[in-house]
This record gives sequence, C-alpha cells and structure tokens, in this order.
Amino acid sequence: MSTSGSISAARTAALVGDFDRSPAYTGLADALRLLIGDGRIGYGTRLPSERELTEALGVSRTTITRAYATLRDTGYAEARQGSGTFTRVPGGRARAHDRALLPRAGDHEAIDLNCAAASAPPGVAAAYAEAASDLPAYFGGHGYFPAGLPELQAAIAATYEARGLPTSPEQVMVTPGALSAAAIVAQACTGPGDRVLVESPVYPNATLSIRHSGARLIGVPVDPDGWDLGAVAAALRQTSPRLAYLIPDFQNPTGQLMSEAQRQEYAGLLRRAGTVAVVDEAHQALPLDGQEMPRPFASFAPETLTLGSASKTYWGGLRLGWIRAPEGRMEQLTAARVGLDLGAPVMEQLVLARLLAHGDEVVDAHRARLREQRDRLAAAVREQLPDWRFHLPGGGLALWLQLPGPLGTALTDEAERRGVIIAPGPVFAAEGGLDQFVRVPWTRPPHVMEEAVARLAEAWSAVRDRQGTTPRGSARVMVA
Repeated sequence: MSTSGSISAARTAALVGDFDRSPAYTGLADALRLLIGDGRIGYGTRLPSERELTEALGVSRTTITRAYATLRDTGYAEARQGSGTFTRVPGGRARAHDRALLPRAGDHEAIDLNCAAASAPPGVAAAYAEAASDLPAYFGGHGYFPAGLPELQAAIAATYEARGLPTSPEQVMVTPGALSAAAIVAQACTGPGDRVLVESPVYPNATLSIRHSGARLIGVPVDPDGWDLGAVAAALRQTSPRLAYLIPDFQNPTGQLMSEAQRQEYAGLLRRAGTVAVVDEAHQALPLDGQEMPRPFASFAPETLTLGSASKTYWGGLRLGWIRAPEGRMEQLTAARVGLDLGAPVMEQLVLARLLAHGDEVVDAHRARLREQRDRLAAAVREQLPDWRFHLPGGGLALWLQLPGPLGTALTDEAERRGVIIAPGPVFAAEGGLDQFVRVPWTRPPHVMEEAVARLAEAWSAVRDRQGTTPRGSARVMVA
C-alpha cells in the first residue's frame, strides 16, 4: 500500500476498539499489528503521538510507549527522528507480492487491481491462532483427508441447511480452493471432446481448469443487464453439452445476480437438455446491501454440483474450497480427486471450521468494508469518467465497466504505465471480443481506489488522443 499520510488519534481509537487489556500494552500492540497487516492503517502512515493516543484511549502514557516499542521490535513500525512513529511491515511492501503474478519492473509499487481479492478482515488472524492450538491432535495420524475434516464437512453442510438446501456432511468434499474443485468436477464428469456451456464473460481461470480435461467450451452471453436465457436455450438445443458452468451469485465479472425466477427457468432448460449444472458460488456470501439472497441453484436443479470458496468470503490466502454433490456422486468425484491431490491442508481446514462457527461476525465486518470501497469507487468513476457505463452490483467484488469504444486493452496498457494494473475485457471472453470493457475490483482502501480512478482518467484521456495505436503490453496471469 502506498503511503497514506497520518492517522488521527480518534480514528486509531475507533479502529482498535475494545482491545485486550491484560496487559493493555500487549493488547494494543496486537490490535495495531492486525490493522497494519491487513491494510486498514496504511504502509508508511504516521501514527498518533504518544500523548494524543494516551488521551484518546484513556490509558497511561507507559502503555502507549510500550505498545509502540513492541511494534518496532516486531517490524510493524519505525521511529523517524523528529518526525514520529511510522507504520511498516516485515519484509517491506514486496512481502505481499508473488513474482509469478507481478513480474514486471514497477509492479510492486503499482496499485494492483488485477486480482479481485481483499485483505483479511478482522477475526481471521485470531482463527489461525486458535486453530494452531488444535493442530497437534492430528499429528498422530497420516494427515490425509481426501473428503475433508469431518467437522469442516459438517460446518459447510450446515451453511446449506441454513439456506434451505438439505445437505449431509457426506455430500461435501473439501478442496484446496474453488479452482481445484472445478478441476475435480471436470476430471470426473467430462472427457476429450465433451462440450461444456460457459458464460461469457466468465472467470477465466475456471474455464482454464475445465479445458485441461479436454472439454470444448461453448460460450453463451451474459449481457451487462443480465443473462440471455433465449441464447442459453438455443445453445443447449444445438450443442447438447454435458455440463454448464454458471456463476449466478454476483457473476464474475459482471456482478449480476440471477433471480429465483431465472434460476427456475434455467434449471428447466438444463433438465430438458440432460445437462448438469456446475455452479460457482464464490461470491454468494458477499451481498453488500442487506438484501435477501435467492435460494441456491441446486434447490431448482437437484443434480447440480455446487462449488464454494473461502477465499472471497474470508481471505485469498485461506486456500480452501469445496464441492457440494448430489447423493451418489461422491465416489466418482473421489476417484477423480486422488489423481490430482490427496486433500487440503489440515491447518487451514481447522481455521475455516472456526470461522464458520462464528457465523456472520467476521463476514459482516468484511461486507461493511467492501460496501464502503464499492461506493467510493463507483462515485469516483461517475465523477471522473462520466462517459463510462456500469451496473452497480449489489454485492461481489468488482465493477464491470463499459467504455465508449473498444479500447480496453489499450487502456490497460496505458494505465499500467501510470501505476495501475487492471484486467481488460478480452481476458474474460470465452470466445474472443469484449474489448469495450475493463474490470476494476473494489478490494483496496477507499483512498487507494480514488487514486486509482484518477490515474485511470489520465490514462483514458491519453488513449482517446491516440486511438488506433497498438498496445505494447502482454497478457498477465489472472488470479481472481
């Protein structure tokens, strides 16, 4: 994160909240370390003076002094002579980046909006710490759980029960992420030459996983205004696909939410065609406006294979996903799965089981942060790029922005020169096209989103001035 100036004592007090006071300096240091680590207090921010924070928190000056000393000793702050105490993180800014994903010069200093994944919300760090105390109980066994830890299977099944979809733990398979889940389903259910219906635009890494089985992709449009069920019906009649990969909940990248009436109609089309739905629910837990979510697609199509993910709801580093399968399909999925991996890490499964046990407590804080970031991003686009069109999603993680002309790739190239990394529409196209679009996630703090839009506005002005030139950039790895 870029330097964000200073933070007031009042704001700091609001963020740390009711921290643990046994002892107070340790609790305050732990709270500040979490805030710095997840980006709510930005890198290079000047912290309040000891005197100011003493007054704001109502603690002793010694408590603040020792808390700041603890931050410095653990690498989360540094003292600058005559200037104050500034935040940092162990390893510097580059600690959050992978060279395979951001390999170019200047990437680590850029505003990376290529990846639609946010930092961890409050509560995730505590779940890891608590799970670590449970881990030794598993050291006496081999550690392989191809279907998942029984307690996590039960916790995931309970989330479907709460949504009105009866599910037993035996219907759940835990995987190392939703992409792994998609690969397992493709391996189990398709072979070379089989057709799979996919939305366009669509999450590209999922379709790549499906292609690896040798399947042929058939694209059907998801317009900026939603699903074209007439086109779906025609494609099903003409191609008789074995599977249909759908994202009905805040579709990636358009953000559209499929209504219950549309789900019922879509399920009927699939049933008549003999096609099984593979439904990606990665964004299902992220409604941002307090709305009631539609029932799961599997409520309308019982043969549906449902994919879930912890990465968007909690944190991208929590690499866990799952498959909810109809009764009688787990043996087929397990046979396919053992050719790919032998199970997800036990530690992460213990973490997710704890997070699910806390209900919406952690997710509510995550949604509140995302809602503010979405609204600030949308307002900045409306103000600085009024000729761009978009539908404001009621949840999920990104805006799907329609440009006045097919200049998405050129804009992406120019934006990168100005320190903003975004994804152009063609990356999401199942069968080419979509260069009139770009995707911009709202996964960074509000002031960073506003700076990103300011740079995009500059890039857009430059691109319009030289229409017809060929972009010099090359395609990036897409991760989320």
